[in-house]
Amino acid sequence: MTEINFKTSDFYYELPEELIAQTPIKERDRSRLLVLDKKTGEIEHKHFYDIVDYFDKGDCLVINDTKVLPARLFGTKKGTGSLIEILLLKRIDDKRWETLVKPGKKARTGAEIIFKENLLSGKIVEVYDDGNRIIEFDYNGIFEEILDQLGEMPLPPYIHEKLEDKNRYQTIYAQNPGSAAAPTAGLHFNDEVLKRLERKGVDIARLTLHVGLGTFRPVKAEFISEHKMHSEYYELSEREANKINKAKQSGKRVISVGTTSTRTLETIGDENGLVRHKKGWTDIFIFPGYKYRVVDALITNFHLPESTLIMLVSALAGKENIMKAYKTAVENKYRFFSFGDAMFIK
Repeated sequence: MTEINFKTSDFYYELPEELIAQTPIKERDRSRLLVLDKKTGEIEHKHFYDIVDYFDKGDCLVINDTKVLPARLFGTKKGTGSLIEILLLKRIDDKRWETLVKPGKKARTGAEIIFKENLLSGKIVEVYDDGNRIIEFDYNGIFEEILDQLGEMPLPPYIHEKLEDKNRYQTIYAQNPGSAAAPTAGLHFNDEVLKRLERKGVDIARLTLHVGLGTFRPVKAEFISEHKMHSEYYELSEREANKINKAKQSGKRVISVGTTSTRTLETIGDENGLVRHKKGWTDIFIFPGYKYRVVDALITNFHLPESTLIMLVSALAGKENIMKAYKTAVENKYRFFSFGDAMFIK
């Protein structure tokens, strides 16, 4: 990577609060689509259902099939009845999870928490330096089924409206439970758009990256090169890797859906842009100066100012092009963040 010492403040932009989308629109593919040419900086204004027009036969679309867990739980502390809120962050094994607990002062090592109808209980077995806690859960049956009964969707902190249908914070192809947040670029796809892409001869490859809440963690360092990136678990099967490599080897494009798919592909990809069957943890931090190896084009949402995600898209399209596109999106009143509109970097 070419070392460019960008400041975090170089990725700031003004965003009126009313442009932060609080609810999903009725039809997934009716969101607006800003199309940015990464070579020329040219911008077009479309709708998401127009995305099919930008694909060619033999291109490979890569989607992240992770499923968001209803990972926000509410319980009471045994002995005092104090209300405790828990957010599941990372599964360690069958019984133990790394969690965020509020209020932390009441959640010391050894504290026990009882959840609704005694379906679930938990004990805090360790407290990390950063305040996260390891909870060992006790339950009968399948943990995911209990979560479906007791848990709420962990919507991002900038969304204040209650979500009426929790499936709207899942992609239609979500399959593998494990995320604390949705891969939101995928929320725009419906069955019709995917069928139209397949009819056009586009290969659709799936990978899994479980999105952690670190995705919302602000960059606090003055210079972005000093930021410590969070790690997330990923998997890519041999069958899906072959689809991606076929596109690369035949001179077609790999088009990634979201920063999560992008981080996975760039973690696995070699210097020739080819990928292989692999699983593991990635803490890759992509910012301007990084040379993309696998991803040729990207479908994404509009990201928070000064976030690692706006830095990632700036590495693909160029910082000036991205900041200009974001300014244009604000002027044209696009909807921002998780339930907002989409962007295609071609």
